[in-house]
Amino acid sequence: MELMVLLNALVTRLLFVLHSLIGVWRVTAVKKEPKYWLLALLNLLLCLETGLTLKFKQGRGYKWFSPAIFLYLICIVPSLWLLEIHHGTQYCGNEPGAVQVNVSNQDFNQSRESSHGSEGTDHHIIQTAKVFVNQLSTICETVWTLALHQTFLLLLVVGRWLLPIGVEITRDQLSQLLLMFVGTAADILEFASETLDIEDVRKNYALINAILAVWTWSMLQFPLDLAVQHIGCKPSTSARRIPSLLLCRYSAELWNIGVSLFIQDGPFFIVRSILMGHFRIFNQMLVFFTAKNILVVTLQLYRLAVITLDFRTTVLQKSRKGEVCCCPCEPYEAHAHATGRQENEMKEFVAVPPKEESQAPSEDH
Repeated sequence: MELMVLLNALVTRLLFVLHSLIGVWRVTAVKKEPKYWLLALLNLLLCLETGLTLKFKQGRGYKWFSPAIFLYLICIVPSLWLLEIHHGTQYCGNEPGAVQVNVSNQDFNQSRESSHGSEGTDHHIIQTAKVFVNQLSTICETVWTLALHQTFLLLLVVGRWLLPIGVEITRDQLSQLLLMFVGTAADILEFASETLDIEDVRKNYALINAILAVWTWSMLQFPLDLAVQHIGCKPSTSARRIPSLLLCRYSAELWNIGVSLFIQDGPFFIVRSILMGHFRIFNQMLVFFTAKNILVVTLQLYRLAVITLDFRTTVLQKSRKGEVCCCPCEPYEAHAHATGRQENEMKEFVAVPPKEESQAPSEDH
């Protein structure tokens, strides 16, 4: 096993575990109940996945799916749910940053003075750590929750970048996937922060759960790599079924359209429309992002129509020419098949002697 592959696999999963533990710590600090530390047991699933991946895949990823990302979602999402439901119980001042800096400096100086005469450096480090943790606990709850949301989405992108890739995905496809994840993460963060910060939404417990459910549903696209990979198909079977051939040829494009319509922009548009239509909640940003969702959904439907018409035209042209319609999404296999056929023809040509040579002796006689 390569050293860099092993290091990237372990470091990335360690970051996932540490971030999920910070989320569990914030839940226990907000709820003031130690039983919520049981959420940390979810990280055992990630540890089990790490061992299995190192044993059977030598640390590399799987095709179309990332178990590490999926298990990281399982570990951190429950903590974010609890923090959002328990949102807004701690008062936030106008300038919390300056107050926190002054208080923390004073406490650090006091801890340093108290440690000089007693137990030396070890006691000073322990006291400094306690003061640092206490100061982190005094940060406003809403700031903590927003910071966890932001670091969560950033860690999804960075973690997917650091995770070793499998043999089925190329680096070019990975770069395309990461760029898509950056834009997706920004939209998801904007949806969560923009809708949950509305005061009328915070007063409705059922509405908060509905928004969090849509937010969780939108996160399920991150473990999947179908947006940049084509689904393999056999020409013999795909030639008989038009839907299978369409899925084979445009699998990545159809997946992107499906994600936008059913996982991200479509559900976001429904939630924002309900907020404005049923609950009469209006603000400038809500109207703007609703219009943006309408535009994206319309463009995706237009893209689907263009793909369907282009595919229909291609099939009709091939059927008129009498050609067999096959799947063009695997050029390497098609090229290998064509090359093998040419080699067989060359072998047959060499095995059969030319007619001129066979008839030459008879002409001499």
